[in-house]
Amino acid sequence: MPEPTPLLRVSARGMLRRRGVWLPSAVILGLLSLVLSMLYLGANNDPVGSTKDLPIALVNGDRGTDVAGQRIDLGAQIATQITGSAELRDKVSWKKADRRTADDLLARGKVFGALVIPEDFSASVAALAGPPQHEPHPPTMTVLTNPAAGSFGSGMAAEINRKVVANTSAQVGRGLTQELGRQSAQPSASAHAGRPAAPGAAAQLMIADPVKVNVEAGHPLGAHSGLGLSAFFYALVLVLGGMLGANVIHTQVDTALGYMANDKGPFRLVKPAQHMTRMHHFVVCSVLMVVLSMLTSALAMAGAVGVVGIDASHLGLLWIFGTCATAAMGITALALLAVFGTPGPIVSMLVLIGLAIPSAGATIPLQALPDFYRLLAEFEPFRQVVDGVRSILYFGARTDAGLGRAWTMTAIGFAGSLLLGLVLTRLYDRRGLHRSALQLSDPQLQPGPRTVPA
Repeated sequence: MPEPTPLLRVSARGMLRRRGVWLPSAVILGLLSLVLSMLYLGANNDPVGSTKDLPIALVNGDRGTDVAGQRIDLGAQIATQITGSAELRDKVSWKKADRRTADDLLARGKVFGALVIPEDFSASVAALAGPPQHEPHPPTMTVLTNPAAGSFGSGMAAEINRKVVANTSAQVGRGLTQELGRQSAQPSASAHAGRPAAPGAAAQLMIADPVKVNVEAGHPLGAHSGLGLSAFFYALVLVLGGMLGANVIHTQVDTALGYMANDKGPFRLVKPAQHMTRMHHFVVCSVLMVVLSMLTSALAMAGAVGVVGIDASHLGLLWIFGTCATAAMGITALALLAVFGTPGPIVSMLVLIGLAIPSAGATIPLQALPDFYRLLAEFEPFRQVVDGVRSILYFGARTDAGLGRAWTMTAIGFAGSLLLGLVLTRLYDRRGLHRSALQLSDPQLQPGPRTVPA
């Protein structure tokens, strides 16, 4: 038996002098820092300025009223002015609806909030121009929030609605002031109506800003929902479980095959190298990923629901969806590892984390992202997982609240990644591009593990 080739020794100083150590590391780390900073900060740099077509429901329940033989319908006038506002035309997509439809849109996460004009709005405004009341009922508009659809998006919608109410109040106040001024110019009519010639200071303040705003939760969340962010963090656990799980499984299979050494402290366990085709290696890793995703999804749910105590229902469905999402993420990462080899972990991190998180719509709504990220959101897997988890946790697991799309895109991602991995690994094998670096005649391949100092 030939003697093993002695190992070449190199000093730390000699290693640090090698350009091959410095240059690739500098290029890879530098590009990662540059790309990630541009991706993350570019998505969140100006959400207000990037906002386009933010969906908000507009409910006009005003029944109008009759004053001095004339029909007044302020609700219809205000609704027309709101939807026709040049300032909000591109930023907001107003969804005109009745109250029941608006509640359904909120319950499905299709709108980030709603603005409700009550049925007595015109009557309340007209009453301020009539005889003074002991307990005046100021006109009120209701702003409904929807943190379940995203706390940031809900906050943006609420702020827009507050500004709309403020503008409406100023407009109505100017109309009331003009009407009272006209009445005060007719003393006989004023006296006959029982109204003083000029309102007092308190009345003038109310007339100048008559419309009050009432903010309510349109689709309430539980106290343990992270203000609508628990879905994002749970989805992040699933995505990381798939990506990191793929790397762990890939490493363990390589170690078992002798492609990699298993370092344990100062000792290194080197198993004899065994040949396996690239396609069979990918199949083994994929089977392990699918089976172990059942365990990781169960433990993720046990930690989040059982230990932390987040608000969650439909636990069986949450486990099944978590299993499928983790498996799909893992298969995607394994396919990238099989296709790209050593750069695989970096590529999967960019695809599953770097590009995915900014375009997920989990913190900043998609409508407040630049166009590039909205395009990514159409196919990036993280967005699909967030939608599915959000539907299960907040919207009663309704398919029309994002769960249907999440199932469809998860299945497409799983099948596409599996097909990519199988086709390319088979192609590599047919061309003889095997991963086994040692020949069968090499003494390193003799049976029996060897433990040597690292």
